[in-house]
Amino acid sequence: MIDFARVQKELQECSREKDSSGIRVSPKSDSLARLTGIIPGPLGTPYEGGSFEIGFYFADGYPFEPPKMKFVTKVCQSGAICLDILKDQWSPALTLKTALLSVQALLSAPEPDDPQDAVVAQQYLREYQTFVGTARYWTESFAKASSLGVEEKVQRLVEMGFPDGLVRSTLEAVGGDENLALEKLLSS
Repeated sequence: MIDFARVQKELQECSREKDSSGIRVSPKSDSLARLTGIIPGPLGTPYEGGSFEIGFYFADGYPFEPPKMKFVTKVCQSGAICLDILKDQWSPALTLKTALLSVQALLSAPEPDDPQDAVVAQQYLREYQTFVGTARYWTESFAKASSLGVEEKVQRLVEMGFPDGLVRSTLEAVGGDENLALEKLLSS
C-alpha cells in the first residue's frame, strides 16, 4: 500500500524548497498516486535553460518500493530513466526530491556504461560533439517554453526553399539554432 501521508509530506518539502532547488512537484490529478515533477536543466550542460517534466507513478509499496519515473519532456527516444536508485538501490530514506536531484545529476554526467538507450550511449562515447548537438537541439525544441518549437523553425526554412529532410537534419546538427542552420543550408 502506498504511504500517501509520506507522499504529501514530500510534496510539502519540495514546495518549501522550490525557489532554492528549482525542483517542483505536484499531483497530476486529484490522486497522489501520479505526480509531475519539473527539474531545470543543469548549468554547463546541453540541457541548460530547459525545464524537464518527469512523470511519477507509485506502485503499491512506496516508500519501500521505488516510484516509476519517466521523462515526459523529450530528452531521448524512449524517455526512460536508467538510475540504480529507481531499481535495486532504492531505499525508503530516499525522497521524491532526491530522486529528481539524481535525475538532474544524470543529465550532468550520463552513465554510458549502464545506458537505457544504447545508441545514445555509443554516440556519447564515440561522437561526443554530435551527442551535445543533439541534446541541445532536443532541449531547444522540447524543453524551452520561450523558444519556438522545431516545427515552426522547419516551416520557416522550408518556406525559403530548402527540402524538409535536409532542414531537419541541419537543425539537429546545429543544436536547434535556426540562424546557424540557415547559414549551413546556404553554404551547402
